[in-house]
Amino acid sequence: MIDESSAIYQIFLRNFTPEGTFAAAIPRLAGVAAMGFDWICLTPIHPIGIESRKGSLGSPYAIQDYRAIDPSLGTIDDFRAFLAAAHDLGLKVMMDVVFNHASPDSVLARENPEWFLREGAAGALGRKCAEWSDVVDFDYGSSPQLWVELFSILVGWREEGVDGFRCDVASLVPVDFWKQARQRVNQYDPGLRRERYPLVWLAESVHPRFLKEMRDSGWGAWSEPELHSVFDLTYDYDGWERLEKVWQGERRAVHYLDYLYAQETLYPKGAKKIRFLENHDQERIAGRFVTRSRFEAWMAMMFFIPGVAFAYMGQELALEHRPDLFEKDPIDWAGGDESFRDYFIKVLAACSAAKRSAPSFSWKELGKGVYLLERSASASISGSKPQRFAAIVNLEGWASTIKFAEPLRGRDLLTGETISLEGEIISPENSLILEIFA
Repeated sequence: MIDESSAIYQIFLRNFTPEGTFAAAIPRLAGVAAMGFDWICLTPIHPIGIESRKGSLGSPYAIQDYRAIDPSLGTIDDFRAFLAAAHDLGLKVMMDVVFNHASPDSVLARENPEWFLREGAAGALGRKCAEWSDVVDFDYGSSPQLWVELFSILVGWREEGVDGFRCDVASLVPVDFWKQARQRVNQYDPGLRRERYPLVWLAESVHPRFLKEMRDSGWGAWSEPELHSVFDLTYDYDGWERLEKVWQGERRAVHYLDYLYAQETLYPKGAKKIRFLENHDQERIAGRFVTRSRFEAWMAMMFFIPGVAFAYMGQELALEHRPDLFEKDPIDWAGGDESFRDYFIKVLAACSAAKRSAPSFSWKELGKGVYLLERSASASISGSKPQRFAAIVNLEGWASTIKFAEPLRGRDLLTGETISLEGEIISPENSLILEIFA
């Protein structure tokens, strides 16, 4: 299992270093661990298809061979060395599983074309989403042997030592497949009442509008509540659809914060979201806002609310350029903002501490666009005195007068200063994350 205070760092290996290899990435892992992350999430590491390839190098999500390592990244021994180095640092490694589709010239498409969707009069291999022109989709109703093969692939990578799977476009793969996959890979033992191999499963769920489009087109598509019958974590794309409207100025931040209640009450108890501001598919968050203080506020909010923190490589340096998915486009580590990295580390540590000690979450608006987020734990849960944490974030950029119904006094975990807030004041310029004094 994975707890709420965990943090996941996503790496697109091709562009993580100038060399783009496992060997070159190993020296950078200590820095990832030092920031407070305990998980690495790798984008796909397999050979990439050539037929219908996008760009000169192709997308890592157009996989040619699920059982092999992309030669440009290194060898299987290099992968094993990467895993060992990560584990030595206390990092767990989650690998990307792409089971909605494969490249048109994949091993499975060549050897078992009957396992794929067909379209047109000629019965060519097809796909559900026309934009994904570099892949063809599996047909999960075609043969039980497809399921057996994919189960075998997962078991093989478990035996290599991976600690979890990030499952790409999991919403378009039958949830019954995922249930059987987890049972076979994690091997739940009813006698012991636990899994023999407790790998963590993260589902890339999809935007609700895309889910509806797929269903309206006659395809199977599974929602977050359905996926949480199997997965430990899902993406926050149901919330992200609301975030986009907030960032575009169409709605206020309450449009997103209100939805946290729906997620808490409609999903199974204990269901967790990953909370992210960017990933390999989304634009860099640093480029969305004019002011740094607003960017910082959104990051503090996202790491403080219920869920598991998730960051994309380079986010800690406030980089605005997102590496190209189809080309060699390594991160310019020297061009980042080191002062922001220091802030990033402090925010991640403060929010992880709050989640670890105080599981209950609530929020309210103090003034226009300024929000008080709170976490609390009773003495029976914390084991000593009741614990309480508060974050004050200005998500909308207004210079607001805010009012406290009761005094708030604590230590700011970002600066170490003692802060006292009461009555009516002008909203603080920077975000605060307080450990409240009893």
